[in-house]
Amino acid sequence: LFLITFGPFAIFYLAFYIICFLGGGFAVTLLFGKTNSEKHLEKCEHSYLPPTPTGIVKTLDELKQETRVIKIDRRLTGSSFIDEPLQQVIQFAMRDYIQYWYYTLSEDESFLLEIRRTLQNALVQFSTRSKEVDWQPYFTTRLVDDFATHLRVFRKAQVRMSDKDDPKQREFLLLDAFFEAEVEMERKICRDMVCTSHKDEEGFLRDLCEVLLYLLLPPGDFHNKNMRYFLREILARGVLLPLINQLSDPDYINQFVIWMIRDSSCNYEAFMTILKLTDKPAELEAVKDKVLEELQYLRSLDTVGDDINVIKNQINSLLFVKKVCETRIQRLQSGKEVDALKLAANFGKLCIIPLDQILVHNIALQFFMDFMQQAGGQADLFFWLTVEGYRVTAQQQLEVLHGRQRSGQTKGLLKTAALGVYEQYLSEKASPRVQVDEASLARLADKLHKEDPTPEIFDDIQRKVYDMMLRDERFYPAFKQHPLYVRMLAELDMLKEPSYRGSDDGDGESFNGSPTGSISLSLDDLTNATMDESVQLHAFISDTGVCNDHGKTYALYAITVFRKNPDGSEDTWKTYRRYSDFHDFHMRITEQFENLSSILKLPGKKTFNNMDRDFLERRKKDLNAYLQLLLNPEMVKACPTLIPYVHDFLENKAYSKGKGDFARKMDTFVNPLRSSMRNVSNAVKSLPDSLAEGMTKVSDNMGRMSERLGQDIRQSIFKVPPLIPKPDIDPEHCRVSAQLDDNVDDNIPLRVMLLLMDEVFDLKERNQWLRRNIKNLLQQLISATYGDTINRKIVDHVDFLTSPEQVADYVRRFRDSYWPNGILAETPPRRDKGIHMRTRVAAKTSLLGIMPDELKHIIGAETTRKGILRIFHMFQHQQLNRRLAYVFLEGFLETLFPLYKFPELFVKLHSRSPRTRAYSQKGRSLQKR
Repeated sequence: LFLITFGPFAIFYLAFYIICFLGGGFAVTLLFGKTNSEKHLEKCEHSYLPPTPTGIVKTLDELKQETRVIKIDRRLTGSSFIDEPLQQVIQFAMRDYIQYWYYTLSEDESFLLEIRRTLQNALVQFSTRSKEVDWQPYFTTRLVDDFATHLRVFRKAQVRMSDKDDPKQREFLLLDAFFEAEVEMERKICRDMVCTSHKDEEGFLRDLCEVLLYLLLPPGDFHNKNMRYFLREILARGVLLPLINQLSDPDYINQFVIWMIRDSSCNYEAFMTILKLTDKPAELEAVKDKVLEELQYLRSLDTVGDDINVIKNQINSLLFVKKVCETRIQRLQSGKEVDALKLAANFGKLCIIPLDQILVHNIALQFFMDFMQQAGGQADLFFWLTVEGYRVTAQQQLEVLHGRQRSGQTKGLLKTAALGVYEQYLSEKASPRVQVDEASLARLADKLHKEDPTPEIFDDIQRKVYDMMLRDERFYPAFKQHPLYVRMLAELDMLKEPSYRGSDDGDGESFNGSPTGSISLSLDDLTNATMDESVQLHAFISDTGVCNDHGKTYALYAITVFRKNPDGSEDTWKTYRRYSDFHDFHMRITEQFENLSSILKLPGKKTFNNMDRDFLERRKKDLNAYLQLLLNPEMVKACPTLIPYVHDFLENKAYSKGKGDFARKMDTFVNPLRSSMRNVSNAVKSLPDSLAEGMTKVSDNMGRMSERLGQDIRQSIFKVPPLIPKPDIDPEHCRVSAQLDDNVDDNIPLRVMLLLMDEVFDLKERNQWLRRNIKNLLQQLISATYGDTINRKIVDHVDFLTSPEQVADYVRRFRDSYWPNGILAETPPRRDKGIHMRTRVAAKTSLLGIMPDELKHIIGAETTRKGILRIFHMFQHQQLNRRLAYVFLEGFLETLFPLYKFPELFVKLHSRSPRTRAYSQKGRSLQKR
């Protein structure tokens, strides 16, 4: 009856109802028991505790009812531009770093208001101190000196590490050598514990923050220990430590370098140079992986028509890069590293640079000068250079004083200078003496005593000395077979590694060893050159016309080309080129052959009225002169690898530009500056140091010309450097700024350039003639570019960087980067090792790519590369980056608080270092001896 009435599932329903009933009764029992238990426990507590005094209860009630109002002045810096974004930063920081945990403890906001007021008081004090400080010396001298000194210590550590070959211990040994060099230079300070020990670093930051709170906080807030310790921990562990961790991260620095140079176009030559010079297989593997990924993507594209040619060119380029990476990885793993200098020395056929070009080229001259000193011919070379300087200076002085009533005095001074040259190099007392036939010496001596001296008085003997250097087997012929000649070619960037040919990809694509299909010359190309010397090429511009193509008007030049073949036959054709084609061709060959930039001069570009007939005729004449110089037999003989480029340009076909429009426009824009720099450089290169300075002062310094000439002669022989260290300072164990000569004029840009160039490119190890010429070049370049306004421009720029508008912009950028749209930024995703390695390659490429050609012309391509890579490698060690960050922080605080003894404080804070104690004990033991 039960089943018929309620159905077959009635049993399950009944069981479910019974369970629910029992569960409800159990829950009611628990709640009843909990309530009775709490009442019982409360009764028990009251039975054991004494009764609460009524006064305390009344006081607590009054405190709850009282609302304390804390007024906060929102003015911080006195500038509304800065105060508004700075208040937002404070609000966001309080919200995301304090309020989120404080509200779990208490709802009383008085503590938060006190914290905010304390922070604002500290910012007001900081702003007041910043306004009273002159930041110009810090940014223009102290900051640069700290960076250059850090670089000097790193360079010394690298020198000590040159014999250490264990790659596993290399990082540890480098750090050890670096901090040993630091304590030798700083003497009383070594930051090794702060940079390598996390515990010591936190202790240093706590001590430093406590000092800063003492200087910035009101006395009442500082003596509140709870408040002081709370703010100290926030500043040390919440602000400074994360900031230093980020700034010292090598990957962050590499990304920052790429971001700073983001506007410059990617330099393919720099990229390939980095791949061929890197010593880290991980970098090459990361680039190779990216190349394979791009190849896979390009092969998956379904394209037709013209796009397929573009895709093939891209695939060829990627295959070339892949081959370079694989070859370099194989060399590094096998340990068979190729030395380009040894390879070139055994090469047998090198580019020949004429002696007359060596004598006027700054870089080539320093190598030839070193060789002549080894060969015992330095007197002949210095005599030739001194006569060049005498001739130019004498001509300058005679032109300036022409028509004045001081001609007699001028001739007397010239005679004194000429006698000084004779006594220094040609007289019997000269040591060493230039060897010239006695008849010529007798004629010269007779002219010096009986006739008025002229600028050309030494020309005959100078010509004989030049012929002797050119033909004597001890000098120029021997120099061409010497390793110094190969090193000179490397500095001139005229040595290339063997090119990579063939592909083992196996997928059917082929490439010609060149990433863009253009001509790529290297050492093996030079060996296997197929150009027959009997093939003669002549060309000239026969006609000029104006064309209009789709609304664009441009000039077109018809070039008639004659080629004489070995069998006597002659080929003739015409090819048509625009000025932009000439410009592109000029950029390509001057990049490949940098020594041509000082010889070949392309006529400049004109923006307005460039279709005028007279202007086109003048340009036709200039371009014809350019072609004739390019095809000159002496040029062909001196640079045989240039011929394929010229043939490619003059072929009867459409010219394929290797440069983009943007690159050509930028080259046109900076071309006037390059020309002016080359002119100044050439003027300085051909003169000795003091004579070059004498040219700028004309008649005022005429009375001291002979004295300066004698000083220059002595400097040239004994190689006295222009930056003379103080007698009591070892230049290798002092800060960089301690080596500035007291006689150097107070020209901030010159001082900065000398400091940086000496340390970055290690010019102190180079020929001192080169250093004097660089100094003069910088002086004349700054004077020609800015005149006497350079210091004012620097001051104005520093004032602009520290103006309220700029500081407000810095604060807004900081706010928007950490709190985009008012929300705390998320932690960026972790970057894998491959991305790190590719970032390293990109950063090195960017640094090498922005180096101007003029710098390579002054100090050499190889030296430039080494200097740039030295800076890059310095930033790849996090402990060393921490050291640099702390040095900048210490310099900033010493500048901000000049009246307080921060230098002595930092000595005490860094006194925990065992290296400092060991160095002090070593010094005391040496004094006792």
